[in-house]
Amino acid sequence: MDSHEKKAAIAAYKERKAIRGVYAVICKATGETWVGASRNLEAQQNGLWFTLRLGSHRHASLQAAWNAHGETEFRYEALDRVPEDYSDMAHKDDLKRRKDLWQQQLQAEGLL
Repeated sequence: MDSHEKKAAIAAYKERKAIRGVYAVICKATGETWVGASRNLEAQQNGLWFTLRLGSHRHASLQAAWNAHGETEFRYEALDRVPEDYSDMAHKDDLKRRKDLWQQQLQAEGLL
């Protein structure tokens, strides 16, 4: 890859739009589910897995399940996406509403 291709790839990466939406973390061993909302669904799993691996996730029941069952027993799933044409305030309100609906529907614990 020459320098022009590298610069173009970096620029394309920086210009991509973050996908906002609702996600679930599911423990396959127990069936427990945690639901959260994110302004960047693609990056959310990396952040979650990082804090869980370190043992520093702020949601105690998720961290305890992770410690008990291990990474291989967990999966991350994008549940819902917020349309891109919403304003920032509409995104925030819609994310919360959608998170609450999914949390209720799946009888899951909420993540911050």
